[in-house]
Amino acid sequence: MSETISGIRIPDSTLAKEATELVRDVAAPLLFDHSRRVFLWGSLRGREQGLAYDPELLYVGAMFHDLGLTERFRRTDQRFEIDGADEARRFLHGHGITDERADRVWTAIALHTTPEIPLHMAPEVALLTRGVELDVLGIGYDAVTDEERATVVAAHPRPDFKNRIVAAFADGIKDRPRTTFGNVKADVLAHCVPGFERGDFVEVIKGSDWPE
Repeated sequence: MSETISGIRIPDSTLAKEATELVRDVAAPLLFDHSRRVFLWGSLRGREQGLAYDPELLYVGAMFHDLGLTERFRRTDQRFEIDGADEARRFLHGHGITDERADRVWTAIALHTTPEIPLHMAPEVALLTRGVELDVLGIGYDAVTDEERATVVAAHPRPDFKNRIVAAFADGIKDRPRTTFGNVKADVLAHCVPGFERGDFVEVIKGSDWPE
């Protein structure tokens, strides 16, 4: 029997179940519960906005979006968002989903920390960002009801979440500081890693090989 939280049915296909188990196996409860909440917030925002979206694709996107912060899937040569996006696409391809749907999930994960742009894209892309923004930044907090919020958090608690998610971000990206150039994760390292120096876009322009 499928699980329903705050009126949102959790996908229970074989694909969704395997995604759930994979993330449960490799991620700490902090990231597992965060990922499930992201799906629920995104779904609630989709319902509120009357959007037609594929719940299964949104679920895979939500569950995989922070895999790049885990010890098993993190790399040091690219942004953590791409780690998760690449693994989601491999996972979907392994289940016979090799068309535009897999690329849509890849795009949703790759762009989930990029402000504004995802909100103008396919519903699954927009709603993944909506879910992340609500859970991490509180953007759209009042777009869900107090009852919906309480029900979701009761199912997937967030004890000391603000401090713990910042620590998880720092741990997942501290060995690849160059990948934070030009994106919000530079702020994490500036707060958490002594001696970190963020890149400067203007200095890159002025310091390029072009004579003028």
